[in-house]
This record gives sequence, structure tokens and C-alpha cells, in this order.
Amino acid sequence: MPKAKIFLDSSALIAGVISAAGAARVLLVMSEKGDIDLIISDYVITETERSLTRKVPHALEDYREALKDAHIKVVRNPSTEEIQANLHLIADKDDVPILLAAIAAKVDYLATHNRKHFLDDPTVAEKVGFKIGTPGDVLAWIRENL
Repeated sequence: MPKAKIFLDSSALIAGVISAAGAARVLLVMSEKGDIDLIISDYVITETERSLTRKVPHALEDYREALKDAHIKVVRNPSTEEIQANLHLIADKDDVPILLAAIAAKVDYLATHNRKHFLDDPTVAEKVGFKIGTPGDVLAWIRENL
């Protein structure tokens, strides 16, 4: 199997930073070792920093180190026009930039903990053409495809 390309939304990235042993942390370590490619967008960076500043400010330094150590690739944000043209992809318009960045990066999987907008609506994955699941789902998929 070629190296898996995994897009992390902010919920998965935060989980990887604040948890010492969870699946999201394992994904960060796998990326650090070069076993997988992790991808985020500028939008995810902004969203993650805002959430950490508000909820867990002491984790900001760990977050910045994780970005550097895990060799996470950062892709551009979609344009306002691209977002407006693709509002049909998901119920929450604020999640459209995440999907469009993942599509542009040609990922295999999008890792998230956002149950309401991503995980509980299987039509989102059908519309975008890649798998969407929790970091644990991603690890199971990687194991099955090794």
C-alpha cells in the first residue's frame, strides 16, 4: 500500500496533541516516523489555535511542536467562491473548507471527532469520494490495508 494520506480536522488534531495515548496521537507519531502523510489546511490551524487558546491554553506549545515534529503538510484554504459553490456537501457551512481542502489534497481518509456534521451523515463521504471516520477508524483502516 502506498503511504496513506490522512487529513486531520481540528478536533482530531487537538485530540492528538492533548492525549498521550489515543488514536489521534498514534497518527501524529506515525507521521513523525514517515509511515503516513498527515495533511491539514490553514483553516484547521486557525481553528485549532482558537480552540486551544480558549479551552486548553497550556497545550499551545505542545501543538506547535506537534506540527513541526509530525511533518504535517499544510494545504491552502479554498476560495470564498469555491466554498459558496460547494455548500451542498455538508450541513454546516463552516465545515465546507475542511472538505474542499481534503479533496484538493487527494486524501484517502479524513479523521475527525465531529459526530454531528461528519460521522453521523454517511452521505458526506459519498459526496466527496473518500472515507471519513474517527482517528481510531483510520488506524483500523491502515491495519487492514498494510
